[in-house]
Amino acid sequence: MRALVAWSSGKDSAFALHAIWDQVEVVGLITTVTREFGRVSMHGVREELLEAQASTLQLPLTKVFIPPACSNATYEAQMRAALEAGKDAGVEAVVFGDLFLEDIRRYREAQLLPLALEPIFPLWLRDTRALAEEMISSGFRAHLTCVDPRKLPAAFAGRTFDCALLDALPSGVDPCGENGEFHTFVSNAPRFSAPIPVESGEVVERDGFVFADVNPRA
Repeated sequence: MRALVAWSSGKDSAFALHAIWDQVEVVGLITTVTREFGRVSMHGVREELLEAQASTLQLPLTKVFIPPACSNATYEAQMRAALEAGKDAGVEAVVFGDLFLEDIRRYREAQLLPLALEPIFPLWLRDTRALAEEMISSGFRAHLTCVDPRKLPAAFAGRTFDCALLDALPSGVDPCGENGEFHTFVSNAPRFSAPIPVESGEVVERDGFVFADVNPRA
């Protein structure tokens, strides 16, 4: 089965790719990018680093460009057009890194149904603490690029996703950030041909979220 991976630039989509690698033929990544900012939507990751991820995975990258404060209607129209193009090229399924949010899964299934594309959720209902620890022990390196300060202290923005971070998370915060507590950027993973050299950048608050920039390092 030929599949696209819904690629957020973060750890969950990267581990979903890792988990499904030998079960389907992964033919590319698909990512929403906020055009005016040149960054992965919600994660705040620079387009340059997104392209570096695709390059080290040796996979084609489809960018779905959306405006800031994008409406659901615009998002769905842009995503549908990209998926239709993928289907015309032989794509049969889309892989998602969702963990346990039933409403998100139902939404994704509903969006793919008219296109006759199969949704695949390789991480579904995995214990998130055990999953987070497996990511770290498998060689994943990630940084928190976006934090919702209503759910997690802003000081966590920019931190490395490691065991020390897991131990420091306040009670009630999901170890994988599945409830929107935080988002990440992956600079190394088992399927990468080489790590992506990065360094921490500026931390800013925008639209109620705290973003920690990640910069390419020479």
